[in-house]
Parts: sequence; C-alpha cells; structure tokens
Amino acid sequence: MIWCLTRLALLLFVMKVYVFPGPDVTSDVHVIYQGWYDVLRTGTFPRNDVTWQYPPAAALAILSPALLPFLHYATAFFVLVCVTDLAVLALLAYAGRRPGRTLRGAWVWVAGVPLLGPTVYARYDVMVTAMAVAALLAGARHPKTMGALAAFGALLKVWPAMLLLAARRRSAWMSALVTGIAVTGAFALAMPGGFAFLTFQRDRGTEVESLGALVFHVARHFGWQGEVRLNYGSIEFLGPYVSEVSTGALFLTGAALGWLVLWRLLARRFEEHTLADAAFVAVLMFTTTSRVISPQYMVWLVGLAAVCLCFPGSRMRLPVGLVLVACFVTVLEFPLYFANVVASDGLGLTLLFLRNGLLVVATLLAARALWKATVPRTVPAPLPPQPARAGETPVSS
Repeated sequence: MIWCLTRLALLLFVMKVYVFPGPDVTSDVHVIYQGWYDVLRTGTFPRNDVTWQYPPAAALAILSPALLPFLHYATAFFVLVCVTDLAVLALLAYAGRRPGRTLRGAWVWVAGVPLLGPTVYARYDVMVTAMAVAALLAGARHPKTMGALAAFGALLKVWPAMLLLAARRRSAWMSALVTGIAVTGAFALAMPGGFAFLTFQRDRGTEVESLGALVFHVARHFGWQGEVRLNYGSIEFLGPYVSEVSTGALFLTGAALGWLVLWRLLARRFEEHTLADAAFVAVLMFTTTSRVISPQYMVWLVGLAAVCLCFPGSRMRLPVGLVLVACFVTVLEFPLYFANVVASDGLGLTLLFLRNGLLVVATLLAARALWKATVPRTVPAPLPPQPARAGETPVSS
C-alpha cells in the first residue's frame, strides 16, 4: 500500500498532473532523451552531442519507450521506470523472505526512492539500479549470472562494474568478461559511435552539487570571479582554480580506488553479506568523491543499501540510515531550493554542506565497518621458548 501511494504520487508529479516545486525535472526526458531517441532509431549514436556521456547499452534504456508505442515517449518512459521500480521491490521482497534474510531491504527501497522526489522517475538510473540489485542478489548462488548482470549494468552506466569487487569465484569474472565483450562487440558492429562518450567529459567543470563545489560556493562570498553555467548537461562552476579542484576530486577517487584494492588484498573473512556491503562501500566512495553528485546518483545507493539490509548480519545499518537522510536533503537542494544552491546563499550552502557532509560521514563509517569485519587484526607471533638458566625449571609457552 505504501509503495502504491508513493509511486502514484511520483507518477502524478512527472506527468504534471500536480506540479512539484522548483525546476522542471522532466525536461531531460521530454527534450534530451527524446532527442537521443530520434537519433538512435536511425541506427547510430548521437556522436556530435557532448551531453551523451553514457556507455553503448544506455541506448536500450533510451529506446525502451518503443515497447509502448501507444503512449507518448515521455509517458511511456515514466511507466517503464515505475514497472522497473516494482520489479526491484519484488526481487527484494522475494530475497527477504528466504531463510536467514530480512524484509528490511524491501522497506529501504519503498522509503528511499520517494525521498528523492520526482527526479528519480525522470532519469534511467532506476533501470541501472535494477540490474545491480539483481546481480547482487544472484551473487552468492549464481556467480555466472551475477557476472553477466554486472557487466551489462556497467555497459548501461559504468558504476555496476564495482559490484565485482568482492566476487571470489573466477566464474563471476569470466562471465562478466564474456558478456562485456559480446555486448560491446554487438554494438560496435550494429551502431557506429558507441564509444564517442569516452572523450565527451574531458572539459567538464565541477558540478554545483558536488563535494568539491563547496569550495567555490564559499569562495563566491570572497570575490571569486568564476561563473555558474550549464555545461555538458549540468550546472557547473567554470573559472579560476576549477581545474585544480576537479583534479583534486579525481585524486580522491584514485585514493578511494587504492583503498578498495588494498582492502581486497587483505580481506580474509567473507560472509554472505560481504558482497553487498563491499559494493555499497565502493559506490558510496565513488559517488562522494565524484566531480558530479547529481540527485539521481542517490538511487544507486538506495538500491545497494536495500540489498545490504536483506542480510541481518550486514554492518551497514548506520551508513544506510545516513544515506536515507541524505536522500531527503537531496530533494530539498534539488529541485525544491535549487535556485538557492545556484546562488550560493545561506540556505543553499546549508543544504549542500548537510547533504555532502552526511555522505562523507556515511562513507567513512561504512569503510571502517567493512574493514573491521573482513580484515583480521595482526596477531603477534609467539616468542620462542627461552633456554632455562641453571637451577630454573623450563617454562613451556
């Protein structure tokens, strides 16, 4: 019942039966997605559009409204996203009813998605998250299926590749490799321009909602001479020192990758929930350190958080709670008070510091919990037995 009421509200907002305050979040579907749809139907990718920044399989998400030809493009897209949302709930509910599992994960999904407001239905990220949820739930018993789903998800929007971080069976990696090669090969043969997106983000600035953007939000009050402008499909800071801050964000992302590699090398205690916990930590790290923290990115975290809490032994309960609070703050900063964010005024700064601060704290707590649960403490080696002195009884160790 709660799912039905909240999703009905989301559909009414994106279909503009009721107007959600703030900027129109559906313009991406009505204008950008539909424009890409018209190009993709001709059998090629939008190679001259720098806002196309997605791997080749993303074309399938953009073309999916063709499955409902009796509906307008945008209406069909919103309906398909809602159906995908329901499919994720069904997966989580089915997994939660198995012995040794819990329905808390399903409730995280029910509550977390509407906290993000109508933006979540006006992007294709729910479809990507569905692939990730299915991959993780399949991981323990069906590693080949997990590998295939993770690879296909990565070809939709890259980040599901991180689901393989804690995969211990070679079959998962081999399945991912085979699936990746097969799908990319098919797109390379069938549709030219599938990999033009790799060069389209070269000159991006720092998006106004990111962690690094806080530097410029504050600097504007002290005479910084840059500007806020629509660039590469998002509102970004452009001007002095932006490239340095963007480089700093890339450095933090690199440091996060280094930590994850070190964790994987040292981790020894793997339990049923470790696969989901590690995926949640990895995506949380890369989201928090990214040059772009768009609101739809949060649905990735909600999906992975939901899988974590399907397992009673998961160590991610507190970080999941912080992510859910961050979702609520996200809908406040976009779209409700996005004008304040762009203006860098007191309310906008407060909301950004709060949302990004919650993500930073959640990242640190989640990484610490994963490390403590899986990396054994170094136990000092016992001292060799000492020779007994004259007149003493030897002591065994």
